[in-house]
Amino acid sequence: MSTTAGRAPEQSGEEGRRGAFSSRRVFILAAIGSAVGLGNIWRFPYVAYENGGGAFLLPYLVALLTAGIPFLLLDYAIGHRHRGSAPLSFARLRRGAEGLGWWQVAICFVIAVYYAAVLAWALRYTFFSLDQAWGSDPNAFFFGEFLQAGDVAVTADVVPGVLVPLAIVWLAVLVVMALGVQRGIGVVSLVFIPLLVLAFVVLVVQALLLDGAGFGLDALFRPDWGALTEASVWAAAFGQIFFSLSIGFGIMITYASYVGRREDMTGSGLVVGFSNSSFELLAGIGVFAALGFMAQSSGVAVDEVASGGIGLAFIAFPTIISEAPAGALLGVLFFGSLVIAGITSLISVIEVVISAVRDKFDTSRLTATLAVVVPTAVLSLVLFSTTSGIYVLDVVDHFVNQYGILVVALVSMLVVAWAVRALPRLSEHLNVHGRPRVGTGWRVLVSIVAPLALALVLVFGLLDDLEAPYEDYPTWLLLVFGWLMVVALPVVGFLLARVKWRAGTHLDGPPPGSDPVAPLRATAPAGGADVRPRPAAGQDEGGAR
Repeated sequence: MSTTAGRAPEQSGEEGRRGAFSSRRVFILAAIGSAVGLGNIWRFPYVAYENGGGAFLLPYLVALLTAGIPFLLLDYAIGHRHRGSAPLSFARLRRGAEGLGWWQVAICFVIAVYYAAVLAWALRYTFFSLDQAWGSDPNAFFFGEFLQAGDVAVTADVVPGVLVPLAIVWLAVLVVMALGVQRGIGVVSLVFIPLLVLAFVVLVVQALLLDGAGFGLDALFRPDWGALTEASVWAAAFGQIFFSLSIGFGIMITYASYVGRREDMTGSGLVVGFSNSSFELLAGIGVFAALGFMAQSSGVAVDEVASGGIGLAFIAFPTIISEAPAGALLGVLFFGSLVIAGITSLISVIEVVISAVRDKFDTSRLTATLAVVVPTAVLSLVLFSTTSGIYVLDVVDHFVNQYGILVVALVSMLVVAWAVRALPRLSEHLNVHGRPRVGTGWRVLVSIVAPLALALVLVFGLLDDLEAPYEDYPTWLLLVFGWLMVVALPVVGFLLARVKWRAGTHLDGPPPGSDPVAPLRATAPAGGADVRPRPAAGQDEGGAR
């Protein structure tokens, strides 16, 4: 635990204006809240099942240690050292790199627009669980009566059952973001993350008590060791890590900029990384225990009922809830967990945009929140409260994840490692107060191993999309909401980088006082002497008197 826990971190005037987390504990919970989202619950179990079952845990652990956590620490180092949003941090790293930050901001804007819609569905289904409103055919209910999805076409036909909960989600986001970093994001994280863990533990216990739960767990964890020889399995492991840790698209850079200068960012990264993976494993146990019950009650094999994504959440689980004892409790816990996990992730995504706007234009918190949340909410309501919302959402989600997040993450790593050559000073920054220390091994992982892994994931994804149109959607839909959007994101990013910064913005390297090793590095003796600052008398290494 940080020595500054329980008191506000030391802040300069600029940092006080931007806001800050009150302690390391709040930051860790906020970071976990961002990382733990819908993908942990409905994506990881199925990815693991499809890629070797129990054997998948080996490449997953390798991916976590060699790419996920190293990249997470890279984001932390950039944000914590340069004390700014993604665009400001990249601008302070190297002026020409600012566009990378805005590229990440553009991606977060797109994600926020559609991510809220899934939360609205989950919110509605939390109440549907009480009386199993979906009836005997959850599939027909979801696409028919609930979403009113017709032919694949963009329409303006509004679905009131989606419009109302979606508006409620955005109203809640507006309130949280207007309250600020600590009073909004921090407080929500302090309350919701323990609540999420408690709710999901109860859900898992309830699922394990169902008849047939053992069949589901056996299907999930039975190892297929032969899968480890397939490159696609390793690509799936690295892809899952990048998708689930909220790395590479501005969130962790932004959150790290709100942390006190003397905090242990390396230790925090390890806590966040392993907490996220532990929750994914817990989700896998709960989901497949429930699927085992569904398979046994239906008299079929687990592979006939196993699914991921929207199919798992809004079709398979309602079927389980209708048949299970105490189904209403199971449903409220499951969909309530989706809402909680989703809202903590959504506020982290929208904070990337708000923070960038505040840094660039020197606006108040409320002004920036209104300027960002209102148009985002309007676009979200226009696109995803209609009968065509499900199709647009599916396409946008696939392309922004596969070719938005992964591409900007790959480019960012290569630029930081090879163009700017910033890894030595970033590792020095992490080592001032961080434990364990990072050095050559971390730099190799970030500059070589992680980029190669990302490139592998991208190649496999691209081959799949070139082999056949995604979900057999019409070419125009994939072109407009897929490929053109992917191309537009970096273009928008680098155009925004040409907008002038507010007067007085410090852009020439990290702001004064944020790089404690800089003055010492200039006077350090040859031979690699330890240049970490030593605590003064009466002061520990964390800086507390």
